[in-house]
Amino acid sequence: MTAQCLTCKLIARRDAGDAPLWDNIYRTAYWDIVHAYNTALPGWLVLVSRRHIKALDELTEIEAQELGVLIRRVSQGLKFTTGCRKTYVVQFAEAAEHPHVHFHIIPRMDDLPPEYRGPKVFGLLGVPEADCVDEKKMNEIAENIREVLLTTSSP
Repeated sequence: MTAQCLTCKLIARRDAGDAPLWDNIYRTAYWDIVHAYNTALPGWLVLVSRRHIKALDELTEIEAQELGVLIRRVSQGLKFTTGCRKTYVVQFAEAAEHPHVHFHIIPRMDDLPPEYRGPKVFGLLGVPEADCVDEKKMNEIAENIREVLLTTSSP
């Protein structure tokens, strides 16, 4: 954990049992699944490395293996719970407060306006608070995703 990393602080909050449902959807030994807190798009999930690493090449073999399985399972869960056409999966770890490896798993809905498709979907992140998905909706999605992840097996 690094003192400047907001991602590490959020992991510590989850470890302490102080995170709301939307910020504590599902946890494994290596990864946390949470709903993005600053998005206008319901179901925008984030798969977060529980260990502070700054680049993919720092993953262990087991972390990498579990990552692949979780990307698939979370994408399936989003398709089931939101009805999305597919998911976008993106990783940068470039934001000053989030230099920690994490993956955005974004539901691509049929009605997503063309101006937000592909990488332009990031126009729906970092929006003013009034435009963000409300906590009730994030918790509802979190509960549904958690249920799917708990009741499906990973091959």
